[in-house]
Amino acid sequence: MLHIVVCIKQVPDSREIRIDPKNNTLIRQGVPSIVNFYDMHGLEEALRIKDEQGARITVVTMGPPPAEKGLKECISLGADDAVLVTDRGFAGADTLATSYVVARTIRKIAETWGPVDIVFCGKQTLDGDTGQVGPGVACRLDLEQLTYVNKVASVDEKRRKVRVHRLLEDGIEVVETSMPVLITALKELNKVRRASLPGMIRAARYKPTVWTTADFPDLEKAKIGLKGSPTIVAKTWVPEIKAVKTHMITFDSPEAAAAQLAEQLMTKEMQTLLDWSS
Repeated sequence: MLHIVVCIKQVPDSREIRIDPKNNTLIRQGVPSIVNFYDMHGLEEALRIKDEQGARITVVTMGPPPAEKGLKECISLGADDAVLVTDRGFAGADTLATSYVVARTIRKIAETWGPVDIVFCGKQTLDGDTGQVGPGVACRLDLEQLTYVNKVASVDEKRRKVRVHRLLEDGIEVVETSMPVLITALKELNKVRRASLPGMIRAARYKPTVWTTADFPDLEKAKIGLKGSPTIVAKTWVPEIKAVKTHMITFDSPEAAAAQLAEQLMTKEMQTLLDWSS
């Protein structure tokens, strides 16, 4: 049976995010957390594979104890096991330190519950938007990686092959590679299901496996948390909102609309803008 690991992250709900006008930082107090929605599409695809041909799904997240709520949500949808990696030593991690810890966690999951065939990640998170953790994990575990996937065409357990469609700027790329493989999911990949009543009851009773730094005796302390995070945020600010001058075109025919548009484009103000942009 296939063993699939899904990496998730609990992030602030982008619909509720506010910025502190004094220091230009995110106000996290009172802002509800949700599971990063790209990660949810990765979970949904793992569940689809499980429905079609059988699989064991382990969900993993690195975060503070409240991140257990996100893991329980995944259990309610149909995941089998969940691992919360939490410790003050992991706090302040950037994408480099995060990918190091997540990779070590997946290696420990493989040692505990059996070899991992597929790892799903979201293409990026709502709070960081870097898209670096998935590829970073793949590199550390020496996995094949398929990024920006909008369709998993086939998963052949006997041949140990996975075929996907990747959404690129210039079209679709169809790729087949060998397992084990890491896939980063786009929102176009699928539609996330709703939890069933039995799933919600199981999730309410479920206790995730919790690992701390003590469970990774050979973890390099210089590679985790703030010490292992070379990223420096020099400055943050709120973009200035500028008023934009608009002109409404009314017309009786397409020809009349085109004539009005041409007239507006040839005004001095618009011509100056065109000269500047060219």
